[in-house]
Amino acid sequence: MANILVIGGAHIDRKGWLSAPHRPGASNPGHWQTEPGGGAFNAARNLARLGHAVTLVAPRGGDAAADLVARAAEDAGIEDCPLTFLDRSTPSYSAILEPDGNLVTALADMALYDMVPARRLLSARLRKRLAAADLLLADSNLPETALSALADTAAGLGLPLAVIAVSPAKVVRWKPSLSKITCLAMNSAEAAALTGAEARTSGEWVGHLAQVGLRGGLVTAGSDPVTAFAASPQGQSSITLQPPPLDQLENVTGAGDALASGYLDGLLAGGSLQSNLTRGIALARLTTGVRGPVCPDLSQAVLAQALQAMPKPSQIQTPTQDSHP
Repeated sequence: MANILVIGGAHIDRKGWLSAPHRPGASNPGHWQTEPGGGAFNAARNLARLGHAVTLVAPRGGDAAADLVARAAEDAGIEDCPLTFLDRSTPSYSAILEPDGNLVTALADMALYDMVPARRLLSARLRKRLAAADLLLADSNLPETALSALADTAAGLGLPLAVIAVSPAKVVRWKPSLSKITCLAMNSAEAAALTGAEARTSGEWVGHLAQVGLRGGLVTAGSDPVTAFAASPQGQSSITLQPPPLDQLENVTGAGDALASGYLDGLLAGGSLQSNLTRGIALARLTTGVRGPVCPDLSQAVLAQALQAMPKPSQIQTPTQDSHP
């Protein structure tokens, strides 16, 4: 198994579920669900439960929410190395949801992430961890200067860099560093933010993303086909698969992070583009069947069983494109 260094968001997700349709300007009955989340943290927990040695570096406040994140990291078997700001609050995302799951409103309190300077990320201790890693996994929560410094350092070490997009507004922070990324997991809205282009299918994004310098990635669009592409000696290879229908849907939060986790798990094992993407789809399906953003009983054996039980995803297309400078 691999030694993975994960840097990015690990915060608190609060969901307020309304018991009846929302009434503006009134007191609405319902209940809160609180759990740790964040793109980088969700993927870190998945990869640790799949047997990888995972170290997490994430900004955190000096509050009870930070303790909740720390306990979740410990439960997943992660080595937790927080960047602690004792006088600040741990970032959080609070959403109010209709009974059917549709969003009424949300508040993202993520200001702490913008306070992390590049020099703190690249301390002597963290440089040592980077040098010992097999993979660097980051999300888009930190400032552009910090992300660019991470990408430059990884490139200098010959260290593969995987990225989780997080949102259209934040993924553009990686624009100066796209050529240094091995795999960028994104949805179609995030792909549009990076390229300024339009596409009718996930497969059509491959050419647009290659033109802006990206060598590999994943592009999703909800339950629609998902595309994986990667640089190869022959140029650039890609494959598009249609995920099979879900047997059970409890929650879509964390499904994209799970897809990326399963794909990276296969990539680290030397799997093919198709087998890696199929692995990601299986883990995403597992995650949609639980209430939280990660599958708490995940293991290699559980994922293997899910792969065996899952109907084979149908292949939509397998285009191969030339590399772009």
